Amino acid sequence: MIERTRLAVWGDPISHSRSPQLHAAAYRLLGLDWTYDRRQVDADGFAAALGSLDESWRGLSLTMPLKEVAHAAADERDRHAELTGAVNTLLLTAGPDGTVRRGFNTDVGGIVDAFTHAGSASIGRARILGAGATAASALVAVHELGATRVDVRARRPEAAQGLRRIADALGVTLTVQNLSAPASDVDATIATLPSGTVLDDDIMTPLVAVGGTLFEAAYAPWPSALAAQWPAANVISGFEMLLYQAVRQIRIFRDGSQEHPLPDEDVIVAAMRSRAMED
Repeated sequence: MIERTRLAVWGDPISHSRSPQLHAAAYRLLGLDWTYDRRQVDADGFAAALGSLDESWRGLSLTMPLKEVAHAAADERDRHAELTGAVNTLLLTAGPDGTVRRGFNTDVGGIVDAFTHAGSASIGRARILGAGATAASALVAVHELGATRVDVRARRPEAAQGLRRIADALGVTLTVQNLSAPASDVDATIATLPSGTVLDDDIMTPLVAVGGTLFEAAYAPWPSALAAQWPAANVISGFEMLLYQAVRQIRIFRDGSQEHPLPDEDVIVAAMRSRAMED
């Protein structure tokens, strides 16, 4: 039997990804002789690329724009993947009829872990900026942190229909408005807008004033325009989600579940953080 030792992160673009550094640091400490590369793959080329993988492949990390097509390609999905319609992790295992593709969403847990490690483990009311795949994961994450009311702000509010479906399934009261609507107080703001987005001052200033803790999903360039205006003590960088969702991916690739901590996980997380910060 061929040992499954090959892993990679796929997306488009992908050259900026820090995932290879994060994963390599962890596998070294875990004593795992696995390889983890990066490959530029777009949504149109995903099916052919996935179908070309042989039995030496253990799994994939998926970033934009592949999370939805990976969801469709998965034979099995965890609860977070089913809720969000997004898969950012595929575990490839041997089945009686060939390779089984098990799909997971570790972005949800990565956001929860980022807030928890920042000392914000409880959220009552949240605001999400944006309505895409990361917003879907953010909605599930803030629900798991206790939020029962969520205000979504989007350039195109009609794009939030998928978020309404998720909110209904979770029992969350959801309001959807455009970015310039009057803002009320929230405990946390989760910004999922594209990297490099700059909001007009008349939109940004009210959001900062009543936005609580900011989680900015973008981490490069840093600080983002929004984070630069926020009180620094109340800002969580998207790198924290990148780090902790990667930890959950490594759990999956090693043990088949994102819920079981790695041996000496605190040491591994510190090594991953240090390695990523070198570049």
